[in-house]
Amino acid sequence: MSTDTLTLLDGSDTTLDAYAGQALLVVNVASKCGFTRQYAGLEALYERYHERGLTVIGVPSNQFGAQEPGTSEEIAEFCQANFGVTFPLLAKTDVNGPERHPLFTRLTAVADATGKAGDVTWNFEKFLVTPQGEVVGRFRSKVEPEDPELVAAIEAVLPR
Repeated sequence: MSTDTLTLLDGSDTTLDAYAGQALLVVNVASKCGFTRQYAGLEALYERYHERGLTVIGVPSNQFGAQEPGTSEEIAEFCQANFGVTFPLLAKTDVNGPERHPLFTRLTAVADATGKAGDVTWNFEKFLVTPQGEVVGRFRSKVEPEDPELVAAIEAVLPR
């Protein structure tokens, strides 16, 4: 998949290769956004499909309306206390602009259902990656985690 270093919320490093063989739903997240309630649905997807090979990866970003101002510790505490989040969360990451993480350079090259690729437009944009590392879906912020189209796309790429 990728050997680019990803820093987890606890400060440790990993790569996407650590998730080889799993389907991934990579989501840029924020704690003070109108879509923040989607954490609950993302956790439900993770709990429902993790045993079948899905990992949700939350990527906090403060690039949209400064809606993720907290420290790593504050983000972790917020996500656990309010939504019981157990899926992996990265440290705050730029998803657009000159400091964009290489992962998002790859993800944003993929178009959404309307054919539009390019920069992430807001918090809680979702990118679906197959166990083979192919980015096969992009779902904008308004697409809820429980949306039948997203669930069907996830089920289509689960490895088991």
